[in-house]
Amino acid sequence: MTAQEVVTRLQQRLTEEGIQWRAQTVDTFKAGSPDTEVRGIATSGMATFDLIRRAAERYRNFVISHEPTFYNHLDQTANLTADPTYLAKQQFIREHNMVVFRFHDHAHMLRPDPLIIGSARALGLTPFAQPDNPRVYTIQPTPLRVLVADMQRRVSGRAMRVMGDPEMVIRRIVLGPGSGVPALASTPEAFDLAIGGETAEAGGNAEYILDAAAIGQPRAMILLGHMLSEDFGMQEVANWMRPLLPGVDVEWIPAGEPFGA
Repeated sequence: MTAQEVVTRLQQRLTEEGIQWRAQTVDTFKAGSPDTEVRGIATSGMATFDLIRRAAERYRNFVISHEPTFYNHLDQTANLTADPTYLAKQQFIREHNMVVFRFHDHAHMLRPDPLIIGSARALGLTPFAQPDNPRVYTIQPTPLRVLVADMQRRVSGRAMRVMGDPEMVIRRIVLGPGSGVPALASTPEAFDLAIGGETAEAGGNAEYILDAAAIGQPRAMILLGHMLSEDFGMQEVANWMRPLLPGVDVEWIPAGEPFGA
């Protein structure tokens, strides 16, 4: 099976699930030839040089990445043709007969969204999901500091950012991986805690949390980092893909957290 045939099969499955492939999308081949015969597939949050190298070592020559490969959302490379990092990455891809494809827009269109499901699973929230909304979780009353410590342990987070009184009690959580941190100020329900990947530091939730604390209505936010909040979701994508590709090895290989403490 070629890389193009794999993508065609994914597109067909999406159509069966009522999702039409967008004419304008970032979900395209980023490196390598679509005609390459696939030895194995690695799904991951980001196709870093290290991730591609680890995939090659495991004989997974088709990398399906959630995020860009070449340092900008559209993977535009016109200004990178003399950049040594870009050239080294492309050379490795060529020499090891690798292919990279992005699966971002259409991954988020699946229901339930695998990026949300994967993040919730990694954080230990799955048993507490609201039946009609996988973004919302009702947990036993837990101090924020205890919840943060537990989540940090679960995902091995080295650079999580937290806002809120450590002793405030958390009951209701709303989750938005990546840059989709739910806005506490405009949600129809009252949430104690918003969890996501990254958000603007000025305005938005940060300012709202400070103002809510000032009037005695504490709220909190946990920022895992963009990659740490979505990388686990690509394991869900691997699970979704396997039944579609009998005989093809599909493995989730985590990109890993890019930041340190």
